[in-house]
Amino acid sequence: MAFIAIPIPGGRGKQDIEIEVTINGQKQAIHYRVELFYWEDCNIPVVDRAECIRYMLSKYDKDWTLYYIGSPTDEFVPITFVKKEDMALQKRLLVGN
Repeated sequence: MAFIAIPIPGGRGKQDIEIEVTINGQKQAIHYRVELFYWEDCNIPVVDRAECIRYMLSKYDKDWTLYYIGSPTDEFVPITFVKKEDMALQKRLLVGN
């Protein structure tokens, strides 16, 4: 699968992103959400940051699925989610069904 990189301006909170593409005449809309998870918001005692991410993801909206974990900073980690039904569409397109 080919990739297109789109810069998204940073900011605290959620950024809901809807991308509509036309591939070979077929329109597809894919919904992404980029959210910055701040280490200070991790409300459990943690051994490492991976444990904190796992905890934060376990409470996340079940209509969204993990798509990508970005490079962490000392303050936060950016995490990209995709709507579950859109992920199923991406998988079908990948295998050609």
